[in-house]
Amino acid sequence: MELRSLGTSEIKITPVIMGTWQAGKAMWVGIEDAETIKAIRAAFEAGITTVDTAEVYGKGHSEQIVAQALSDVRDRVVYATKVFSNHLKHDQVIEACERSLQNLNTDYIDLYQIHWPSGSYKSEVVPIEETMSALNTLKQQGKIRAIGVSNFSRTQLAEAAQYGRIDSVQPPYSLFWRWAEKDLTPYCVENKISILAYSPLAQGLLTGKFGPEHKFHPDDHRNKNRLFQGENYVRAQQALDRLRPIAEKHQVSLANLAIAWLIAQPQTNAIVGARNTEQAVANAKAADVYLSPEELQEIDAIGKSVTDRLDENPVMWNFDV
Repeated sequence: MELRSLGTSEIKITPVIMGTWQAGKAMWVGIEDAETIKAIRAAFEAGITTVDTAEVYGKGHSEQIVAQALSDVRDRVVYATKVFSNHLKHDQVIEACERSLQNLNTDYIDLYQIHWPSGSYKSEVVPIEETMSALNTLKQQGKIRAIGVSNFSRTQLAEAAQYGRIDSVQPPYSLFWRWAEKDLTPYCVENKISILAYSPLAQGLLTGKFGPEHKFHPDDHRNKNRLFQGENYVRAQQALDRLRPIAEKHQVSLANLAIAWLIAQPQTNAIVGARNTEQAVANAKAADVYLSPEELQEIDAIGKSVTDRLDENPVMWNFDV
C-alpha cells in the first residue's frame, strides 16, 4: 500500500488506517479480544501499518489490545492515540501520555491527538495554550513524534496551531457526512495538515448491510446516530441503490467504493474499524480501487442527495457533548 506523509512530519501513514474504537468494547456489542487482535494483525499483514486508538476506548483496553497485536512489529507500524477532554491540563496530558505509553507497550507514540476540544462532555475548560505546551514538551522529549487534534472546528484548529505544529485533524467524514469539506478541507490543504476521517463508512451504513427495516440492539450506539433515523435513513438507502452499479462495475463492495472515494479527496485518509480478519483484509483492498474523475463526480452527487438534506447540526450523534 502506498504511504503518505502525515502533515509536514517525517511520519508515513497508510491511506487506510485501522480503527480500534471497537477494541475497547465499551458501547459495542459482541466484541471478543482474540478476534480483535487477529483483525488488527490481519490488517497489518494486508498492508495497513497505521493504527488509531485512544485512552478513552475501554479506559485503555483498546490500547492494550493494539499492543498485544503489534508489539513484535512496533518498528514497522505507526501508533496514533488520543488524550480525552477531561485530561487537558498540563500535568494531566503528561500523565495520560505515560499511561498510553504503558498500555501500548512502547517508548514513543507516533501521533498524539487531543480527542475532543476542552469543555466537551462537561469537562473543565482549559486554555488550548496550556494543553499545547504539554504536547510540545512531550514532543521535545521524544515521547510523541507529532501532534494532532480530533473533533476540532476550523477555528479551534487554527487557534491550536498558534501554539505548535498540528499535523493532523480527525473529523467524522464520509460520503454521507461531509461537514469537513465546508471549512476544514481548505484549511488543511493550505496548511498541509492530514485529514484522518473517522466513521468513513458512516458506522456501517455505507456497507449496505443494514436494510430499510433493520433494527439495532438497544445498546448499539447507532441508535443515536442521526443518519440512521427517519428520512435520513430512507434517503441513505436510496443512495446506496444508486451506488451499487458502480461498485459492481469495479467488482468491489459498497464499503470499498466509499473508502476509495474518500481517500481520493484532498489530504484525506480513512480510519476504518474491523471486527474480524475478513473485514480487515477487505478494508485494505480499498486502496487499490481506481475511480475516474467522472466516477468520483457521480459518487459525489449521490452522496449529496443525503447530505444536502441534513440539518445544520455538525455532530453526528445525539450524545450529550
